[in-house]
Amino acid sequence: MNKTIGILAHVDAGKTTFAEQVLYHTKSIRSRGRVDHKDSFLDSHNIEKERGITVFSDQGLFEYNSSTYYLVDTPGHVDFSPEMERAIQIMDYAIVIISGVEGIQGQTEIVWQLLRKHNIPTFFFINKTDRVGANIQEVIEEIRLSLTKDVCFITDSFNDGKMSEELIEFIAEHDDILFEKYLEENYEEKLWLSAMKKMIKENKIFPCLSGSALQDIGIESFLEKLDMLTFTEYDDKEEFSGLVYKIRHDEQGTRLSYIKSLSGTLKVREEISVGINENNAYEKVSQIRVYNGTKFKTVDKVSAGELFAVTGLTCAAIGDGVGALKEKITYEMVPTLKSKVIFDKTLNVKDVLGYFKLLEAEDPALNIIWDERLKEIQVHIMGAIQLEVLKQLMEERFSLCVDFGPCEILYKETILRETKGYGHFEPLGHYAEVHLKIEPGERNSGIIFDNICHADDLTIGNQNLVRTHIYEREHHGILTGSHITDLKITLLTGRAHNKHTSGGDFREATLRALRQGLENTKNLLLEPYYRFKLEADIDYIGRILSDIQKLNGSFQAPQTFHDKVIITGRGPVATFMNYSIEFAALTKGKGKANFIFDGYDSCHNEEEIIKKIGYDKNADIDYTSTSIFCSKGQSFLVSGEEAEMYMHCLK
Repeated sequence: MNKTIGILAHVDAGKTTFAEQVLYHTKSIRSRGRVDHKDSFLDSHNIEKERGITVFSDQGLFEYNSSTYYLVDTPGHVDFSPEMERAIQIMDYAIVIISGVEGIQGQTEIVWQLLRKHNIPTFFFINKTDRVGANIQEVIEEIRLSLTKDVCFITDSFNDGKMSEELIEFIAEHDDILFEKYLEENYEEKLWLSAMKKMIKENKIFPCLSGSALQDIGIESFLEKLDMLTFTEYDDKEEFSGLVYKIRHDEQGTRLSYIKSLSGTLKVREEISVGINENNAYEKVSQIRVYNGTKFKTVDKVSAGELFAVTGLTCAAIGDGVGALKEKITYEMVPTLKSKVIFDKTLNVKDVLGYFKLLEAEDPALNIIWDERLKEIQVHIMGAIQLEVLKQLMEERFSLCVDFGPCEILYKETILRETKGYGHFEPLGHYAEVHLKIEPGERNSGIIFDNICHADDLTIGNQNLVRTHIYEREHHGILTGSHITDLKITLLTGRAHNKHTSGGDFREATLRALRQGLENTKNLLLEPYYRFKLEADIDYIGRILSDIQKLNGSFQAPQTFHDKVIITGRGPVATFMNYSIEFAALTKGKGKANFIFDGYDSCHNEEEIIKKIGYDKNADIDYTSTSIFCSKGQSFLVSGEEAEMYMHCLK
């Protein structure tokens, strides 16, 4: 049985040390490394050793009883949350490590919410129980209060398949049939065990154990119970399907596509489909590697449930389905900041951009772009620590010294009212016309495309071209030149010419129609928001609420318990991005602050930002609302304001 187990935690909770112990006890490694000794098995990159944190998700491999386990160690620092979320997508089960001293911390709640979003069955391990100040019962109560009421502590209540009376009752309370049997005192060990395994799999209950990874306390017991309470049901006989969850390049520069096999089998030299719809392609797998840390072995075949890397796939991107899986995975953890790349002007811009594009393939959240207007390379980031890592990566991998400008907020734009967009592209020898309806979408819905164009007006192939050009890149808004979002774009109709329509004609017409529509309605600037949770002594409540108001945030009614207060709310990233430092100073380091990206909403200081950015929509050469028409063999320009009168499809 193949099982993928992920380990997640707030930074410094002991996640990597826990992984070392698991791999050691299963004889996957011969000696246990330590983060502070810079010799841990899974934190093998120089950057990870120097910083003492996990930056890249890596996997260990071990056998236990009759199962093969793929152990995935994930970053704990918030700046590398996208890497962590990509790893979550391939997990069969997750282990959340919580410090018995610090309890639940900011990243713990982020991890938990992502695990719930993706329905990953989860175990808790309360670590550092040997430390002064550790309190297992307090942490369990904190889990019940902040994460889930359905947690069951099984360190002492579940041994060798036998359950304590308390655990029997807990499981019975989650199943009506079992509850009746419990009232009748009809306890069957096998039935209860089977039910418990099923409940864990269905995210109805969440087992919790405790110990000390550093002192090797409770690790073997955890392994035994994990093995007994987990199962997978992968089918080797179905058609092969898999998910690309990671892209890397080895020391020779060979591109490696890491895949989680979801069904069927895959053999070396076999061709598999990559991508969806019109982007679908077939590529041959030239090599299959099964990794354990940095070491790998080549195999001829892999089966459902396995994690492996292949060479030979050039167009596969992170989140792509391969084989029978025809879908693209989207991710919730997205950067809210950007920074420009600073480098020696004697260097070739294309070379520098090419290096960053390699990093973007490995981390799509970077979203590397060349801003033609500003003549600069821009990178999207989660925080300042990520910039430091990127700087080090560029030097180590490409011998390139770069720096970065200050972190800036990533703004977006949308519209407030429905509009129509008209685009016509007809220089001599070309012809395409597009008519769009553009409506405001739900907040954080992105771009949604609809099509009601009749095939008599425009062939299906040309209709698909319009859709492709809507989705092929981010489009500029007219207020600040930021990317547009939260729009429903409907293709109403269009026109093509049997002889003159060619290659990029519909791209030109589509972009003009989109731009013209934006210029014909009221636009709105959006900024990223945090959802926050602040916990502190009740004496600080007045100051904290005052701070939230000053920072243009909002909050719900504070909750108090004992001498503590919990305040939840929402506010702009621009004003709250550094508040955790101020909050720590205010509470003398005893408060807890949790900030989670909560999508985009109306900018609190729109006019100020528009003025500051100073975007000139008429100077953006990549986007114009001006259509090109042709009459009597001569092309002529028609401004966006007048385009509707000239459109052929409306006559």
